[in-house]
Amino acid sequence: MDDVGFLLAKASQRFNERLVARFAERGFPEVRASYGSVLVPLFAGGPLRPGEIAARARLSKQAMTGLLKQCEGAGLVVRERDPDDGRAYRISLTERGGELEAVARDVLAELDREIVARLGSPKRDALIEALKGVMEL
Repeated sequence: MDDVGFLLAKASQRFNERLVARFAERGFPEVRASYGSVLVPLFAGGPLRPGEIAARARLSKQAMTGLLKQCEGAGLVVRERDPDDGRAYRISLTERGGELEAVARDVLAELDREIVARLGSPKRDALIEALKGVMEL
């Protein structure tokens, strides 16, 4: 089948299945693939306001609100008053969220090595460029 949308969806589904399974194996069974939209921006440098996380994740503020609640419920992030603006909040990683960051880096590196083993480095690099292009549509 050469339907791009179907292939993208199924590739993403398979990658996320493997990701979540690896997190569970390493003691993080509560982590869902969708949490990456919150966690990856925080791993890159937090604390951040919810709107900043939403913008970096390319999600609406409304969608981000639900994900933040789930990540808070899982004990991975905490919401605290912004010291510069008492009306706003900043989101930061909890200790457990920080522990997950190291595990996530290892798991993602493992999965990347599997992709290189399957496709070779040139095709993996081309895949990255192609996916970036699709994200810009």
